[in-house]
Amino acid sequence: MLSLLIPTYNYNVEPLVLELQKQAEALGIAYEIIVCDDASNEKQNIISDFNQFIHFENNDTNLGRTQTRLKLALKAKFDNLLFLDADVLPEQNNFLATYLPFLSSTYSVVCGGCSYEEKSNNATQILRWKYGKEREEKKASVRNKNPYSSVFSGNILIKKELFLKYNFNETANWYGMDIYFAYQLFANNVPVKHLDNAVIHLGLETNEVFLKKSLESVVSRHTFLAEQPNIEKINSLLKHYKTLKKMGIAKLFGKTFSLFKPALERNILSKNPNLLYFDIYRLGYLCNLENN
Repeated sequence: MLSLLIPTYNYNVEPLVLELQKQAEALGIAYEIIVCDDASNEKQNIISDFNQFIHFENNDTNLGRTQTRLKLALKAKFDNLLFLDADVLPEQNNFLATYLPFLSSTYSVVCGGCSYEEKSNNATQILRWKYGKEREEKKASVRNKNPYSSVFSGNILIKKELFLKYNFNETANWYGMDIYFAYQLFANNVPVKHLDNAVIHLGLETNEVFLKKSLESVVSRHTFLAEQPNIEKINSLLKHYKTLKKMGIAKLFGKTFSLFKPALERNILSKNPNLLYFDIYRLGYLCNLENN
């Protein structure tokens, strides 16, 4: 009935697996849990309670999360796929039960959302925590107003056929392809439903790593999505970028950004980052991709 699929890299996935196993067993449903380690540097995924419902795969080389998710989907034996990131835990003990009514519903895609701990005591991770808390942690009532703009692959229930049809199919390891997947759903009018069925995002990157990954995501958006029709309806960064291009000042904005880049970066990587500066930084970086 339900395939629970978890790509992981350098993260101990055992607490998540055991919690999912506990909830699935309590419900008495047909299920499987498949974990795929993406060639981690250290083998941290030691799951002590293997049974016939839990399977573990290893990639020989690092494929990236997008291609690892594809590998997991192809191995899944059920039509209903629930993808979860490795560094999360369900907020509630009825997490799986909340998804059950949607296994046979008209919605082909159901997103449960994510949340973050109330406080961050780690200054080295404050940028990721603040961005998640202010930009990603949203009630379903808010996310359903523009359902495609909040598609989060770290907690998503989807039909196998649909995932295989719209998943990014290039072998290159691009970061930040959730927006690509969301755009495919948007462009093909696939219904998306958001629920208040969150997972807590625990594995936060350092400020420097998150900034680096964010810029990699900007590059992938520029490469695959910047010229797509109506992309501005589901992504605010590309909306602002297209507005600047329409006004004929995108290159000027990029050059001006270069002058203020060091000051913006100092704030973004500080103990009190300003998310508006973070937005300006990414937009300026995007405009400079056009200049190059």
